[in-house]
Amino acid sequence: MSTESLINTMEKLLKLHQSLYELSTKKTDIVIKGDMDALNQIIKDEQAHIAAINKFENERQKFAEAHLPGVNHPSLSDCLEVVGGTHKETLNRLRTELLVVVTQIKDKNELNQQMIYQSLQFVKLSLHLFAPQPEDFNYGPTAGKTSEQGQALGLFNSKV
Repeated sequence: MSTESLINTMEKLLKLHQSLYELSTKKTDIVIKGDMDALNQIIKDEQAHIAAINKFENERQKFAEAHLPGVNHPSLSDCLEVVGGTHKETLNRLRTELLVVVTQIKDKNELNQQMIYQSLQFVKLSLHLFAPQPEDFNYGPTAGKTSEQGQALGLFNSKV
């Protein structure tokens, strides 16, 4: 794999991550609206993006392993040491942009997670308000306690 193909792979990774960020932004609006069908579709789209990202990440990893045979799990920063000239500047720029987009995706996903959690808490509260749970149906002391005579409560006493 040549350096140009690594640059092409990184550009594709950047575009996929930018698209994934747009999906995360749309997901925020969908969660606010509460549209479950649209949320399911967004999740399917995200899964397709993640599969494509994994494919290109594997290509990037193959390049790194081919050019840095002694390094265990080489990163893009390791590849920058091997690449020179304008390719190094281009890869460094792509790396920086990718880091920014990944951070944005992470922040947006944390926001979405918090919103979904709060929505679930609201639903749970609403259910408890509409159908409150009774405190205790048992009459007498709680189960598992023994009476003064040492007999376990809840057993039928035939001597009485």
